[in-house]
Amino acid sequence: MRSNVIAGVLAAVLSAASANAQEVNFGVISTEAASNLRSVWDPFIRDMQKKTGLQVRAFFASDYAGVIEGMRFNKVQLAWYGNKSAMEAIDRANGEVFAQSVDASGAKGYWAHVIVHRDSPIKSLDDLLKCDKTLDFGIGDPNSTSGFLVPMTFVFGARNIEPRNCFRTVRNANHEANALAVANRLVHAAANNNESLERLKETASARAGDIRVIWTSPLIPSDPLVWRKDLDPVVKQKIADFIFSYGVNDDAEKKILAALKWAPFVKSDNNQLLPIRQMEVSRSIMRIQSDAQMPADKKDAELKKLQAEHDELSRQIAALKKD
Repeated sequence: MRSNVIAGVLAAVLSAASANAQEVNFGVISTEAASNLRSVWDPFIRDMQKKTGLQVRAFFASDYAGVIEGMRFNKVQLAWYGNKSAMEAIDRANGEVFAQSVDASGAKGYWAHVIVHRDSPIKSLDDLLKCDKTLDFGIGDPNSTSGFLVPMTFVFGARNIEPRNCFRTVRNANHEANALAVANRLVHAAANNNESLERLKETASARAGDIRVIWTSPLIPSDPLVWRKDLDPVVKQKIADFIFSYGVNDDAEKKILAALKWAPFVKSDNNQLLPIRQMEVSRSIMRIQSDAQMPADKKDAELKKLQAEHDELSRQIAALKKD
């Protein structure tokens, strides 16, 4: 009888503890179909819940903005972002970078690409950017670093080209959708990145061989993990302890990270995004320089302000390299 009472009390305590466990929603940006993302993220999320004691739920949205807005309204407390979307989360959603992913090879960076069908007559950017409105182009989510910001800066902005004035159509889609559109000849070319193309070999291997790269960007810093600045410090510590030990010694954890194409995480902060902020400023400078409608005095004032911001970012980036 006494043992039954004790068992009942323990069950009640455990039930109350479970009910009171702190909840964390983990946002995952939509680089590909949610079903594909779930297959590689769910094991990681389950491990996080088990090893932190938190109630951790994955949050998938149809676009990057959905995860940013989720964090803004505290429906998402922790997220995997690209650098540009992380910048938006910091500026608009009370976010803070605390960790950085590392490529399975050990690299702390990746590359954006412009891709075409393997049989396409398009061999170079010069072939692509003839701008006679006969070609269709797939660009990434507006909050994507490699799918949008990098090509807009280094491919189009550097040549003072507005894509919608160059191509017959320009469509926004995630990396997977753009890659498949190229492979299936639905667009002539598209923005993508090396990580997405590697994933495509697993999720759509029959189509991956139909893609050819015609342009590669400078190295982009690897994706960050971001949490809300106002997250409970105790919860932050539990998450940090999990993240920075995950996959270091445990073979099962290493396998789960390998499915995400990652090695163990490293610590990071908002300074990781300084080069991305500088890209945004550079793109703004190029846009204003090519604006024939803006009055000269206003243009000069705007360019002076942006150049000062660009120079300050250069100073901060140089200081970090010295450290």
